[in-house]
Amino acid sequence: MISLTDSQKIGMGLTGFGVFFLFFGMILFFDKALLAIGNILFVAGLSFVIGLERTFRFFFQKHKMKATSFFLGGVLIVLIGWPIVGVVLEIYGFFLLFRGFFPAAVGFIRRIPFLGSLLNLPFISGPS
Repeated sequence: MISLTDSQKIGMGLTGFGVFFLFFGMILFFDKALLAIGNILFVAGLSFVIGLERTFRFFFQKHKMKATSFFLGGVLIVLIGWPIVGVVLEIYGFFLLFRGFFPAAVGFIRRIPFLGSLLNLPFISGPS
């Protein structure tokens, strides 16, 4: 089992609540307040989990500046009060930022019993 420090445990909780508030805000027809709270909690939780310095290094790498500007610009636009436009920008920035992690995540999901068998179906797994 992975041992976590207390600040990493707090960060996991903040990130989890952030994702919950973002999801709940989208379900409730893009509620500005819930989306804003979710954004703040998600970014704060990420900072607690990986540390403040590593968070800045992750977001402000030269090859990730476009993705960072879309993601943080979307957060700013949600905070200003245009939730649909902000969420669209955030999602695009999120996919640009974390696209390197998706193959590892799919590889991990393939090892889970039920989900792995679904991902290995011929029309989902793609050409071999």
